[in-house]
Amino acid sequence: MKKLTAVDPESKSADLLADNIERLKGLFPEAFAEGKIDFDALKQLLGGTVDEREEKYGLNWHGKRRARQLALTPSTGTLRPCPEDSVDWDTTQNLMIEGDNLEVLKLLQKSYAGKVKLIYIDPPYNTGKDFVYPDNFQDNVRNYMQITGQVEGGNKVTSNTESSGRFHTDWLSMFYPRCKLARNLLREDGLLFVSISDAEVHNLRHALDEIFGEEGFIGDVIWNSTKSVTNTALISVSHTHNLIYARSKDYFVENRPHFRLPEDGQGFANPDNDPRGPWKADPFQVGGERPNQLYAVTNPKTGETYTPNPGCSWKNEYTVFQRLLQENRIVFGTTGEAGPQRKRFLSEAEDRGKVSKTLWDDLDTTTNATRSLNGLMGESIFDNPKPVELLNRCLQLGTHNPEDAIVLDFFAGSGTTGHAVMEQNAVDGGVRRYILVQLPEPLDPNDKNQKIAAEFCTHLKTPLNISELTKERLRRAGKKIREENPLFAGDLGFRVFKLDSTNFREWDPAPDDLDATLLEHSEHIKEGRNESDILYELLLKLGLDLCVPMEKQEVRSGKLEGTSYTVHSIGSGVLMACLSPSIPREAVEALGLGIAHWRRELAPAGDTTCVFRDSAFEDDVAKTNMVAILTQHGFTQVRSL
Repeated sequence: MKKLTAVDPESKSADLLADNIERLKGLFPEAFAEGKIDFDALKQLLGGTVDEREEKYGLNWHGKRRARQLALTPSTGTLRPCPEDSVDWDTTQNLMIEGDNLEVLKLLQKSYAGKVKLIYIDPPYNTGKDFVYPDNFQDNVRNYMQITGQVEGGNKVTSNTESSGRFHTDWLSMFYPRCKLARNLLREDGLLFVSISDAEVHNLRHALDEIFGEEGFIGDVIWNSTKSVTNTALISVSHTHNLIYARSKDYFVENRPHFRLPEDGQGFANPDNDPRGPWKADPFQVGGERPNQLYAVTNPKTGETYTPNPGCSWKNEYTVFQRLLQENRIVFGTTGEAGPQRKRFLSEAEDRGKVSKTLWDDLDTTTNATRSLNGLMGESIFDNPKPVELLNRCLQLGTHNPEDAIVLDFFAGSGTTGHAVMEQNAVDGGVRRYILVQLPEPLDPNDKNQKIAAEFCTHLKTPLNISELTKERLRRAGKKIREENPLFAGDLGFRVFKLDSTNFREWDPAPDDLDATLLEHSEHIKEGRNESDILYELLLKLGLDLCVPMEKQEVRSGKLEGTSYTVHSIGSGVLMACLSPSIPREAVEALGLGIAHWRRELAPAGDTTCVFRDSAFEDDVAKTNMVAILTQHGFTQVRSL
């Protein structure tokens, strides 16, 4: 039975650096010598594609190398389950994670890499007042605990002011590693939407071009975010940028209907009672001269002859035009006295979807969103939240098949993304899931800008921080959607997890009291952590979904009368665990056979990993016997903590 230690890959979040090196080694094994990369050999293998110029086009800033390292460093944390803060814990597939999004994104790598369909984020706009804090390369979990007031001392919350001299640098260093990690979570048909103001949109474009490749850029949608005018401004800003990037733009070029809005039927009618239903007249002329599409068309009513304009052609060649004419798909204007046009039926348009434009001026503004959120919460606790309608538009455009879409927002703020996912599912019957991540940024009741929000938390009897407001908004939104859609049976709940240090003790000896250190580390699991904490850390480290089904059974001990052991099954037997603190030698056979019998009933498709507390076994004989029994019954991995 191998003991899981802090240095084992299974006990860590994904090591992206090691993964990258392994991929490189698989592609270019000859570029490695004695375990190190031979860059001269690699350059020779890559030939002319290597750019060795000293001056290159691109975005650079002081701290960029460190930002890259931050994205590659494994996390030292875990996510602890909080059923008491959740809604419908046993059945929901939605996640609300309270913690620093850099660490959370690292922890999600194994379980959700390549599984997220859409990411929407509304990061700080860097106006000089936004929440910014320094990431700690050595231990970002401890840094997070200090900032959020969970431990004494350390870095405090600050504003990123222009007088700091690192105004854009600090913002880029914050954003870059988070977005780098987020890209790994996207599916091949995944999309990223980022709302941003003019202050950082130029830097953001450069950063995203580097992370996704310039070819990943789809568009910059301008949303008319406010109708009011700022009279003191030189020019009143009324827009917000929404940059859209694709993990694979080629996918959407080949599957254009997968990046379309629902057809709303506007402009369609049926003036001639066509049995095929409402239609719209499209131009029959296209740009570019094609010899086989340059012919004369005679209007049957007026006898007038039409040819394409100079530099243009008809949309189809002559034989296709004749067929369309016979099928009553060619019309000559509303009165029958104009040039040729082609009927496009609403049923066809619904299948193809509607192409989005880069100007969205038909949606709610932040003023509408504020009014709506105030009505939901009963207080004005968030400034300028994004409207649910904006997120609905992103969901319609970016989740072609809502049956298997995970939507991620790691700057969750007021929780608009989660609200929009639930609302859109209620509208179209989708089963989209959401994962929200929000920092529990402390609220100061003595700060006039935070006073109302802090008092709101006090009234709810919750800690004074922003993530508590996010959770409350999700609770109220789910309840409101249920009331307004009584027939909707979809998921309106969410599971809450909180970032914390790992459940397992790292070896940290006290030089002046080694005996006490050895005694303390005889138990590998930290004091105060329960079975649920451990199980969910195992899920993360073994790459299982945080909403995977869990069951438990009591297995009798056999020779020990009246004694039984709780055994957990995760993912229908993919992972089985008995975390009892004591397993005497006399109980091993009955417990092992009971676990094996349950596994046969579960019949998992693949191998099963079985986990125990290392300190639980009475002695090495008990441990060896357990391994032998389980191995005989098909277990391939028997591990201890």
